[in-house]
Amino acid sequence: MPIIVNLDVMLAKRKMPLSELSEKVDITLSNLSILKTGKAKAIRFSTLEAICEVLNCQPGDILEFAFETEKL
Repeated sequence: MPIIVNLDVMLAKRKMPLSELSEKVDITLSNLSILKTGKAKAIRFSTLEAICEVLNCQPGDILEFAFETEKL
């Protein structure tokens, strides 16, 4: 998938466990885990906004677009 989720990187930089983020943004731990592992198919802007507010970061710090290499 060309979208990479760097939530684990931001959590490590902020020294915050996933469970604490879950409580602060009021999202279930299982849903955050799905997002963190890159298995999520979508994210609501309101969820992204809440995560960015708690982690004091920008959406680009969490989401990254990776160009796929051309297959020959």
